[in-house]
Amino acid sequence: MAASAIREHRPVHVFEMMERLGIEPSRSVTPRSSLTYATAVHRCEVCPNHENCRSCDHAPASIASAPQFCPDADILFELRFDQVRPD
Repeated sequence: MAASAIREHRPVHVFEMMERLGIEPSRSVTPRSSLTYATAVHRCEVCPNHENCRSCDHAPASIASAPQFCPDADILFELRFDQVRPD
């Protein structure tokens, strides 16, 4: 199966994780943040942990950090930090 076909059938959970972490994706749209979001989506698409992520659906609405198995944990930490930092 081609990589593009796999992506079509795999859910992207990164936006749900952003919501749980209190990250507003549209808060700051800059060239740098656009690349960061694109990287996060790509990592999520190819992540082998979709089952683990799906089980996180039962987690509280707000959590302190992304699970350790998440390949986007570093990006999500950075986005959360940048969001709370004064402009």
